[in-house]
Amino acid sequence: VQLVESGGGLVESGGSLRLSCAASGFTFDDYAIAWFRQAPGKQRELVATITSGGTTNYADSVKGRFTISNDNAKNTVYLQMDSLKPEDTAVYYCNAKRQLSRTTVSNYWGQGTQVTVSS
Repeated sequence: VQLVESGGGLVESGGSLRLSCAASGFTFDDYAIAWFRQAPGKQRELVATITSGGTTNYADSVKGRFTISNDNAKNTVYLQMDSLKPEDTAVYYCNAKRQLSRTTVSNYWGQGTQVTVSS
């Protein structure tokens, strides 16, 4: 069971990147998928989420600039990041979570991908 992020890199302010999160060993069906990020010296923060039904939510700091989407056929979730700012610099992590029972949660994390935005 694995989540693998890709697509990070170095981009100038105002540029775009698309992150991918691919699952192996399980399918995204019935999982809520989230992108988190963690900048140096800061706590990990939630960036965007998408439910199995396709409902999306975004942190205020990225609304209107980032778009989360899924491709169930490819078992992959994407984070399209436009109008990037230096403050978006962080390691971005993919998370998949599913409530299995009242007390049990299936929760997977990827290894993270670095996004660096230069000013």
